[in-house]
Amino acid sequence: MKGGMAISSNGLVFENAEQNQTTKFMEEPLFQNVSDQLFILLDVFIAIILGGVVGYEREQKDKPAGLRTNMIIAGATALLFSLGRVLVSSFEDTVQTDALGIDSTRIIHAIIVGVSFIGAGTILKGKGKEKVYYLTTSATILLSAGIGISVAMRNYILAVGITIFVIIINSAMQKLSIRNSGHKEKTSDQQTK
Repeated sequence: MKGGMAISSNGLVFENAEQNQTTKFMEEPLFQNVSDQLFILLDVFIAIILGGVVGYEREQKDKPAGLRTNMIIAGATALLFSLGRVLVSSFEDTVQTDALGIDSTRIIHAIIVGVSFIGAGTILKGKGKEKVYYLTTSATILLSAGIGISVAMRNYILAVGITIFVIIINSAMQKLSIRNSGHKEKTSDQQTK
């Protein structure tokens, strides 16, 4: 430090040491070691596998957002949340995060908005007033994002549980709703005769 001035290791000159401290995050890598990166990569892989389970079920039913879409959404969500967590933790050491307005809930909010936009693109309105198609597919995409967030937060049991619930909802409940709609049609046909 020369005459009240601080010089950082990358040659930036600051008038005081406090300014030097705030740029510490620029000098250090966001990932302190390779193992952090490998754990994030593992989380993304787990999210992709679980998203693939959900997507496979959708693919078998010939829905617009199938295997690849759900895999990518779950994996991307896990990656974005993990990177956001690393970014937030790196700023916490050097800058007041309240001043920057960064936190994990904002990251989740941004992911939900983006995924919901993708989901909205899968919804189609039919010719009839009450005919809307692929709402379940849209909701399934949102749950795939939830799976990705759960994995990124290292809540693996929750992520696997959500995956199982989605499969049950999309498979078993569809059979139940088909039976009920068939029963209603028979009842209405009998009433008209």
